[in-house]
Amino acid sequence: MNGENSPQPVDKPAVPEASGVDLARVALRAAKEQARAKGAAAQQKKQARRGGGLRSGARADGRDPMALGAAINRLITERGWETPAAVGGVMGRWPQIVGEDLAKHCVPVRFDEEPDARVLTVQCDSTAWATQLRLLAPRLVARLNEDLGHGTVRLIKVLGPQGPRRGYGPLRAPGSVGPGDTYG
Repeated sequence: MNGENSPQPVDKPAVPEASGVDLARVALRAAKEQARAKGAAAQQKKQARRGGGLRSGARADGRDPMALGAAINRLITERGWETPAAVGGVMGRWPQIVGEDLAKHCVPVRFDEEPDARVLTVQCDSTAWATQLRLLAPRLVARLNEDLGHGTVRLIKVLGPQGPRRGYGPLRAPGSVGPGDTYG
């Protein structure tokens, strides 16, 4: 055999021997880790004796009670009710938004929150006030969107006064079958 294929001794890089300070650091790190592990085990035993560690302490955590306003805001955000809640607030502040005179005669009835609609329906008690509100609608939409955020209300649908409800049904001749019978 040839000496080319035989294993050659490889020179190992010289590893400096650890000095006293380095050995002290390693020993200190190991002692801290052991103490941490021992303390964690003792803490777990202590919590197991107390009931699993489900007790509240002096510091705030996720189990502490919340203020009512914060809880409601969190619920509104989690459920995605921001727009309906904001519009509901507008309906509550309707007199401040449109003015006392208009608020006496025109009342918001409903809000269609579909993204393609976003229509606020308002009922007026006379045709004159309905006409007035139709004239003011573009400015009112701009005012509402200032309060609620751009694009929240796209259109105001104005309803005029409605006649009294008929409680007696459609008019028919006695014994008739349909509308053709009334004309003979």
